[in-house]
Amino acid sequence: QVQLVESGGGLVQAGGSLRLSCAASGRTFSGYAMGWFRQAPGKEREFVAAINWSGGRTYYADSVKGRFTISRDNAKNTVYLQMNSLKPEDTAVYYCAARLGLYSANAKMDYWGKGTLVTVSS
Repeated sequence: QVQLVESGGGLVQAGGSLRLSCAASGRTFSGYAMGWFRQAPGKEREFVAAINWSGGRTYYADSVKGRFTISRDNAKNTVYLQMNSLKPEDTAVYYCAARLGLYSANAKMDYWGKGTLVTVSS
């Protein structure tokens, strides 16, 4: 079992930045691909970004490319999402997720955090 706890959400003005963190505990972090997803009010959960175990391969939704950066520190069992140039449409609950093995758009994530709220004001 892997427990995931997100932090770093909050209220920010449009154009601002936030950095989300996701701390993993339980089983070893080794070998897990990590991802960030979000769910806006009244909408379905959507993919934001993902990173494989080595950190050598990253994936982004088109809507965040060039603005968001995913990274990980395996020594700290933590994955990050640096969010710059935030827009009101980025407002959502952001969830961290983990999957044993490589990330794939069609692959189910194995573990989920409870989420952290990001609100971007105009």
